[in-house]
Amino acid sequence: MERHLYAIADGEVAPEDDEPDVVVCVDEFGPLNLQPHPGRQWAERGGRHKDPDREPRPRRRATYTRPHGVRHLFAAYDLGKDKLYGHVKPVKTRTRFLEFCRYLRSLYPPETRIAIVCDNFSPHLTTKRDARVGDWAAASNVELAHTPTNSSWLNRIEAQFTALRYFALDGTDHASHKEQGSMIRRYIIWRNKHAADERLREVVDRANVA
Repeated sequence: MERHLYAIADGEVAPEDDEPDVVVCVDEFGPLNLQPHPGRQWAERGGRHKDPDREPRPRRRATYTRPHGVRHLFAAYDLGKDKLYGHVKPVKTRTRFLEFCRYLRSLYPPETRIAIVCDNFSPHLTTKRDARVGDWAAASNVELAHTPTNSSWLNRIEAQFTALRYFALDGTDHASHKEQGSMIRRYIIWRNKHAADERLREVVDRANVA
């Protein structure tokens, strides 16, 4: 299913009357915690041998606890526009997932049929006890396409998460979730304005091949 939707998004096939015009990949990224994140830091090195006036690069804290809890990034990748969206939420629940889906639906005219590609994480599914996801999709001109079990890598947003981790989180040590969320939001703004950036394309292409 998702491969046919990708073909529509890539312009390889034309959508039929009952098929979506917009394909969006959705998933959650996290948990986002306040532990020091290993990896390359983009801040320049300090020291007198470089520049006497430059502040030294801050060192990461030697702590691996989670005293402030975690957050989760609900993210969506519009394949046609090559655009990333994201909202940081305190929990991953069906209610939060639907809130984010309603936000995505508001970005397009009601008559535009959209497809949401997501994995089989339980809040994404319709169950006998909770049919809210399916009921909302049917009433909102939305088609849900779930990747096969244990095949979440087929969701094209995964490569975007690799780039987000590389550019926004590697080598960081945020003191608060507000600070961390601000970094992620600023990255998304930068990424959408520089979608053709060579470094970004290299990281995404490498992740897609892997």
